[in-house]
Amino acid sequence: MKNKKNVLFCLVILLAGLIYLPARAQQNDTAGAISMAGPKRITRNVIQDRKGNIWMAAFDGMFRYDGRSFTNVTHHISQARFFAVLEDRKGNLWFTSVGSGVYHYDGKSFRNFTTRDGLASDRVTCIYEDKAGNIWFGTEGGATRYDGKSFKNLKMTGATPVAKSDSMHISAYDHPIPENSWMHNDVNAIIEDKNGRFWFATRGYTRMYDGKTLVTVTNSEGKPLANVRSMIKDKKGNIWLGGHNGLQRYDGHTFTNFTRKFVGFVYEDRKGNIWTSSESADNPNMALSGYGVKTPAWALSRYDGNTLNDKKPTVTEIANKPMIFGILEDDKGNIWFGAMDGVYRYDGKTVKDFKKMN
Repeated sequence: MKNKKNVLFCLVILLAGLIYLPARAQQNDTAGAISMAGPKRITRNVIQDRKGNIWMAAFDGMFRYDGRSFTNVTHHISQARFFAVLEDRKGNLWFTSVGSGVYHYDGKSFRNFTTRDGLASDRVTCIYEDKAGNIWFGTEGGATRYDGKSFKNLKMTGATPVAKSDSMHISAYDHPIPENSWMHNDVNAIIEDKNGRFWFATRGYTRMYDGKTLVTVTNSEGKPLANVRSMIKDKKGNIWLGGHNGLQRYDGHTFTNFTRKFVGFVYEDRKGNIWTSSESADNPNMALSGYGVKTPAWALSRYDGNTLNDKKPTVTEIANKPMIFGILEDDKGNIWFGAMDGVYRYDGKTVKDFKKMN
């Protein structure tokens, strides 16, 4: 009887181990779950791949839309909350998560990267591919660069020198950032500018890195750019920043502010219009679905690209939701955006909700 109990105990332990195997051991389970409805939870990022598929990073999985149906490709791989998605120049997909690191997907199998492999943190909120093909990850522990073979981490804090002269406004603020300040290591966005310098937007200050030195970026008033949530480089090479201090454009010499309202995401379409998710000017409050509370309404807004140099550019609010996240223009000119309760598509006239079954 004792031997039988020992065998049973071993079987239970074995099964438990199989259930909790890390995602890196579940590489070939790519069946996914097909549905006519898209994500129903917070959807942080939306992109379109070279095949025309729409990908959504959501808190209930990584979804692919082929124009007919949605597939949750991570349904059997991970229960992580996904934050960002990138298709690299080789056609591979990268999914970042908050808590489970990064997933690499080649269309057939997955590979999971975590702090065990060299990531600065398993809480990864953004991803970027630079001109050289390196993949950068913004984490809650700093930035991580992956060259295809190994990882290199870059902390945003510490005793880094500040440049004393530059065409940018970076010399007016030279106070050191405490090494234990988590806000300054929580990276929201990464871009590479036309001069090959890397910008890191954090919940603290925005930092710039030339390969040797980290500096704090300040605006035309000499104040650090704080809590920037989104950055893009437009077709002309200008840097757009959205965050706590509103929407700003840097043309290589000066910063121009377009709004003081909080901006969560910035996107440029093919016509040169700038789209943002920001606090609504028309609808100050609305119900937060499922929570029974009022929250500031967010707007999907479009800045007319032909008026960006005007004293008062033309801005149109397209949709209002309780928070709006990633924005995408697809190859047909539709605008997709993520929200608290899934993904939506604007065709120029109406907004379609994809969390409902067709």
